[in-house]
Amino acid sequence: MQGMKKMGRMNVLDASWLAIDTEETPMHVGSLQIFSLPSAARKTFLRDEVLRLKKASEVVTPWNLKLKNPGKIGRMLAPGWVVDTAIDLDYHVRHSALPHPGGERELGILIARLHSNHMDFQRPLWECHIIEGLENNRYAIYTKMHHSLIDGVSGFKLLQRTLSVDPTEQGMPPPWSIGPLKKPLGLGSDKIFTIQGAALHALEAVKQQAENTPQLVSAISRMLSSATYRNAKLVAPFVGPRSVLNQRVMPQRRLATQQYSLDRLKSIAKSVEASLNDIVLYLCSTALRRFLLERDCLPDSALTACIPVNIRPADDDGTGTAISFMIVSLGTNIDDPIARLETIKASTKTSKKHLQSLPKSALVQYTMLMMSPYILQLLAGLGGRTRPAFNVTISNVPGPKDTLYYNGAKLEAMYPVSLITHGGSLNVTCLSYAASLNFGYTACRDSLPSMQNLAVYSGEALDEIERLIN
Repeated sequence: MQGMKKMGRMNVLDASWLAIDTEETPMHVGSLQIFSLPSAARKTFLRDEVLRLKKASEVVTPWNLKLKNPGKIGRMLAPGWVVDTAIDLDYHVRHSALPHPGGERELGILIARLHSNHMDFQRPLWECHIIEGLENNRYAIYTKMHHSLIDGVSGFKLLQRTLSVDPTEQGMPPPWSIGPLKKPLGLGSDKIFTIQGAALHALEAVKQQAENTPQLVSAISRMLSSATYRNAKLVAPFVGPRSVLNQRVMPQRRLATQQYSLDRLKSIAKSVEASLNDIVLYLCSTALRRFLLERDCLPDSALTACIPVNIRPADDDGTGTAISFMIVSLGTNIDDPIARLETIKASTKTSKKHLQSLPKSALVQYTMLMMSPYILQLLAGLGGRTRPAFNVTISNVPGPKDTLYYNGAKLEAMYPVSLITHGGSLNVTCLSYAASLNFGYTACRDSLPSMQNLAVYSGEALDEIERLIN
């Protein structure tokens, strides 16, 4: 095929994101970066930047990958990638402007609209939007990419590699010209893939699977046992209640954001002997409890949250997804804030211990065994019509610790914009950056109206817990 080179098949988890992708539930994830313009920026700064970005001489993996079989049946039965050697950057890189006054509201409306749009499966599955007109001399960049190409951790690592700690650095390349760090194949010191090396690699994989089987069986047995025991500490899929969060969803999205001091959150976590992630879950739990109480639809039993867990090695920022999952109780049925927090702490501790009982080599198999009923539920069109696998997805992604710049423009904030599915109309993803923790709330516009209140309520929950422990 002209303009394309052969690539390869994709793993089962990556293929599943394509299989469950529909017009109502597009499976792309995004990042919203907010920059302040350099003090000496010309009036044409952003226009010149867009033109420069579109002239990139090289587009690398994963930005140059497109589906070998883009049709619905083809991507389900024979998913695979090819390298597109004739990418139209005029299509993928877009320039927009906000209507006056260019505040957070106008930006949120635009990003929600852009995130609602389904991607063109005939092209590489990404878009980058440069958005000018943001008040206080700022601009934004919204980038989205299909989840089959990237997960949250590796996605933010890709974007981070384009940035610099040096505010004077210029001529910096776009993300699509850098790509992930290259990793050796690991089949010998010469790094050459041979038939003999491949055979040894395959034998090692079979050996690992055989060694992992007893631990996998034990882990699955514990999870199944907890699903049938009402007061089990280990939370299983499909034990959470049905709620307004778990309806069918429509294509349009809403987005809300919040930014908190990382030191403030860590101080609270230290005071109550909790992890930072426990505090994130507490804020979400408390906000959800208030949101549902006001609508007289809080379930009697506790909502459950799916927590994606990064299983990618620290030195790997490659393509595809490398995540497992924990399911924890949010204690939303508990009125007392401190007791609710203690319930969350106990639940996350139990789930972490359960996941850590498995060797790293077995985590992908475990993840597929645990998530396959959920994926099958979505494929069968039962999402939002039966009991949900979990009530809400809440993710906490570690980001860069230093203040970063792009061609002299300071990165002020970076917000995740995630995906939702039938039966799960809300996703809360957090990303740490420099001295802050940035919350991105993504929800269905139709099935979860007034979702922006959740962002406000989480801030008030933070104030409350701070008062209670001081």
